[in-house]
Amino acid sequence: MLTESDVRARLGDATVPSLVLRNAEHHGDRPALTGADGTHTWAEVREQIAAVAHGLSAAGLGRGDRMLIDVTSRPEHWIVDFAAVHLGALPCTTYATLSTEQIRHVATHSAATIVVLEGAAQLHRWRPVLDTLPNLRAVVVLDTAAIPDGESVFVSYDELLRGGADLHRRDPAAIERWTAAPQQTDPVCMIYTSGTTGTPKGVVLSHENVLYQAAAQELIRPVEDHPRMVAYLPLAHVAERVLGMYLLLFSAGHATVCPDQAQLVPTLTETRPHGFFGVPRVWEKIAAGIQGILGGLPEEQAAAIEQARDVAATVYRVRADGGEPTPEVAEAFDRADRTVLRPLREQLGLGEAERLGSGAAPIPASVLEFFGSLGMTIMEVWGLSETTGAATSTFPAKYRAGTVGLPMPGMEARIAPDGEVEVRGPLVFLGYLDADGGIRPDTDADGWLATGDIGSFDDDGFLTITDRKKELIVTSSGKNVAPSKAEGLLRTHPLVGYAAVVGDGRPYVTALLTLDEEAAPAWAKAHGIDTTDLTELAGHPDVLTAIAGAVEATNAELARPEQIKRHRVLPRPWTPETGELTPTMKLKRRVIDDRYADDIASLYADGKATAP
Repeated sequence: MLTESDVRARLGDATVPSLVLRNAEHHGDRPALTGADGTHTWAEVREQIAAVAHGLSAAGLGRGDRMLIDVTSRPEHWIVDFAAVHLGALPCTTYATLSTEQIRHVATHSAATIVVLEGAAQLHRWRPVLDTLPNLRAVVVLDTAAIPDGESVFVSYDELLRGGADLHRRDPAAIERWTAAPQQTDPVCMIYTSGTTGTPKGVVLSHENVLYQAAAQELIRPVEDHPRMVAYLPLAHVAERVLGMYLLLFSAGHATVCPDQAQLVPTLTETRPHGFFGVPRVWEKIAAGIQGILGGLPEEQAAAIEQARDVAATVYRVRADGGEPTPEVAEAFDRADRTVLRPLREQLGLGEAERLGSGAAPIPASVLEFFGSLGMTIMEVWGLSETTGAATSTFPAKYRAGTVGLPMPGMEARIAPDGEVEVRGPLVFLGYLDADGGIRPDTDADGWLATGDIGSFDDDGFLTITDRKKELIVTSSGKNVAPSKAEGLLRTHPLVGYAAVVGDGRPYVTALLTLDEEAAPAWAKAHGIDTTDLTELAGHPDVLTAIAGAVEATNAELARPEQIKRHRVLPRPWTPETGELTPTMKLKRRVIDDRYADDIASLYADGKATAP
């Protein structure tokens, strides 16, 4: 197993600016970022960073200042973020789904000095807030046409870039001074938590945090030098920050930016990345799509794929138990993979993807095993923004479906007396940003961070996360129920978009379900239903029968107190925009409890525990 010493040896004394310089000097002609405007090499990226850093400095951004970014995934986002880091400022990407009032909280709490916006849509949400920020010195806008006339606080990104480039020509040594200044223990970015249980807090990470994680990921699952990547998650998400920004930088890789998730599969097939990280919902959708394709194949072709999948599934299970397949099975797998499974993965653009991961929420073991039968071992990780993403992980040679693996190299984990998981090590964040600009650590005297998650270790040291400590349901009979287990099982059905299990203080457990916006209409068409309208489908007898079957199948996997006695299918989906989900696609249980109080009450109206 890898050790902390291995990771630190790979990390060296690297900082974000020093890696930008290294990539420009040693890999300058290699592609770094591809967006709608074309491909930028590492040499071009550093020149743009230098120019934007000069421009931001002239606009008033300095060491220790906070800069907020509300820009979709596009190369300028990387440039402006890294430029701020060169100045010793603290960049923070805000979620595009924040309301104006949520923006007000983040902008006020951070005491932002510079705000970077993309265009008119972002300005519309930010405009009521900007005049109330006492520390604001400039608002940089990428779309020049969106800038209001006659307001000096606004500056176009192009103007900032041109003016900064001129300053860079006059003082080329400045970028070298900025590059040499940071220490690994200095702050490098801030991430506001998604606020599932309260007010978002500003998580401050260091150069060491993010680059240690990048070095560890590179060592855990080595891939090709200068790997190809697809950046599609919001850069406010810790996973995309680590993988799409810092691992990209650390590996001198090439990221193709995909700001529209509807274009993800075409982007994957065009790019053929060497790795791919998906939150569980993404993997579930990919699995549903593959199953749909397999279900429509001619019988002979389907039989050949099924036979190949059986061999791959055997290998997956053997390795999950810590063993190695026999030479005969290994040879059969290699043949099946070469002739059947890899061509199937190629259709998804994942034929060359070796570094596969899932995190941010529990992924059902059945989904992991499905991909295992395709020759894909997905490493499930667990952690928080406060642990720079992955604090634990399954590993290529050590994995167990249904667990989140073992501690990352250098990390320690333990279970507190009340069942809460605590961690410490080099990935634990610097602390939370205080309103006065200070950074407040959140560890105890010995460096242990209470994560808020409930978990347990098995005899081999694999960690299983039961649920969030604040989300555990205690029924009126005193039974503790972890809602995420049932919710994850329900989501494996193609009709189900999201499920919220409720029952705190109630005699039994019930569930609210929404239909999947993409899969439900396709399911309806395949089953001869003459409508694709979600509201109509939510009341269609065939849909309700199928979902009742999904609930029954889920209950078969649950202990009696966990079983769902009643459920209701809601007529519209949940999204961050409608308010039931956080920007990271987690359930906002308080919102759901309040908004659907009448629906929940009706599930307990007569006190009977029979499903409708």
